Amino acid sequence: MTDTIESQVIEFGQRAKQAVRLLQQASTRAKNEALAYMAEFLERDSDEIERANRKDIRSAESEGRDASFIDRLVLNAERIRAMAEGLRQIAALPDPVGEITDLKFRPSGIQVGKMRVPIGVIGMIYESRPNVTADAAGLCLKSGNAVILRGGSEAFHSNLAIAERLRAALGRAKLPLDAIQVLNTPDRAAVGALIRIKDYVDIIIPRGGKSLIERISAEATVPVIKHLHGNCHVYVDEYANLDKAVRIVVNAKAQRLGTCNTAESLLVHENVATDMLPPIAQALMEKGIELRVDAAAQELLPEATPATEQDFYTEYLGPIISVKIVDSLDAAMAHIAQYGSGHSEAIVTEDYGHARRFLREVDSSSVLVNASTRFADGFEYGLGAEIGISTDKLHVRGPVGLEGLTTQKWIVLGDGHVRG
Repeated sequence: MTDTIESQVIEFGQRAKQAVRLLQQASTRAKNEALAYMAEFLERDSDEIERANRKDIRSAESEGRDASFIDRLVLNAERIRAMAEGLRQIAALPDPVGEITDLKFRPSGIQVGKMRVPIGVIGMIYESRPNVTADAAGLCLKSGNAVILRGGSEAFHSNLAIAERLRAALGRAKLPLDAIQVLNTPDRAAVGALIRIKDYVDIIIPRGGKSLIERISAEATVPVIKHLHGNCHVYVDEYANLDKAVRIVVNAKAQRLGTCNTAESLLVHENVATDMLPPIAQALMEKGIELRVDAAAQELLPEATPATEQDFYTEYLGPIISVKIVDSLDAAMAHIAQYGSGHSEAIVTEDYGHARRFLREVDSSSVLVNASTRFADGFEYGLGAEIGISTDKLHVRGPVGLEGLTTQKWIVLGDGHVRG
């Protein structure tokens, strides 16, 4: 059985490779036309997509899945419209493919520059949320890539229904259907095969829980753009403004609890802790946030829960934040280096030198000064849309938009030039 699945996945990869070559001929207009048809067909067939989705919901309910899991799975008319709108927004974004930059004359007379080109075939592995099927397909198409989609088995029928409309749109726009393929088996062996066919797949992008991403990273022979988790910090410096600190910390933690750019730890300099920590804590508690604090913070917040060592490593994705009082900027940065996940870190300070040091020395995909970690997002950064947030350092770091789904090649322009 495993051999059969592997051969099927290889066939998917072969077809995707052929589709990429055909996509290289596609104009921006043709890709945008396909995206417009995708949006139209999703809205047109909303009832059929919802019917397919109800099969997945019934299965999830029979398996005893909790309410938050089922909510992530649900597709209704509003969410399908949102998927369609997302595709239209992608169509409105500038096309990065073919952009030439850094073109310079060399002493030999040739011109040398770089051209932005698609990565090739992208394997997308994700859980729960069926809207990722449309988002990923749209971003990959606009950036000139073919994509092989493997959603979670819990959204099997929903993903197939969505993909059927996306592929129909490709056909209407006269683009290769195999630019978008969905692995049509819930068997986990398909994932193992997809992440190893490096002759046919150029990049794997996993989106989901920490266990999924760790498994993919450990087992893949295809390069992986990964986002492990988001243990993000806000550091309130000794030169912080209190009003700014309260606003930023509360927004970073409480504006939305379950996102990867939500703050999970608060660090406060000891010189301002007496004045600043109580009002910040009060504002957090008014939002229903539980504080888990170190011994020094416990003296100022006796009602708070004592923190364990594990608390400082934890991405809560819920109404809890860990709190520590530090004696210096260096101590704050050392704490972030030890416990952080390389996602997003913020400092609140009015000191230019401290801000510059924090920007320079903190090793994360996003580093923010006097701003909430919740800004670490593709839309907020002007990318228009993102396929995920990478905590890697290669090939792309931070929010991955259209440009992150491309690479560059050197180009040389001559006029009969030869090297002497």
